[in-house]
Amino acid sequence: MANDFLTDAFIRLRQKLKGISVRVLPDPTGAEDVLQDSFVRLWQKRYPLQSEQEAEALLARTVRNASLNERRRRRPVPLEADVAEAPPDVEDREKAYAAMHRKIESELTETQRYILEEKEYGGRTLEEIARELGMEPAAVRMQLSRARKTLRNALKDDR
Repeated sequence: MANDFLTDAFIRLRQKLKGISVRVLPDPTGAEDVLQDSFVRLWQKRYPLQSEQEAEALLARTVRNASLNERRRRRPVPLEADVAEAPPDVEDREKAYAAMHRKIESELTETQRYILEEKEYGGRTLEEIARELGMEPAAVRMQLSRARKTLRNALKDDR
């Protein structure tokens, strides 16, 4: 019975489901493959479907997610020439850490420094830090976000 709902919904909505897939994958052949693979996968699992509407929703969600997965899988990988030939040596890494430490000390407020250090290096949650500082967790999250943004902008300016 459940597979009857699934089959009926698939036949009736085939073009709409293909449209969902084509919006994610511009390749119509790839979209058709995703569509068929999704149906076969659902058919084999034999979901306990109660109605055709439930089958429609399951089909639409499965086709969309499978299309997104296919697009991610097809994403181009960088060529070997694009990847750094050798990892930075220890001296370069130490210089980078020292530069970052200077940026943290010069660009961030005392509160931002404390929140950043406790969150990133202390492994504490935003709620714990907020309780300790007598702040709302949303305010701590905002300060952390601003600190990270400040550091990103400072590093961009150095390049």
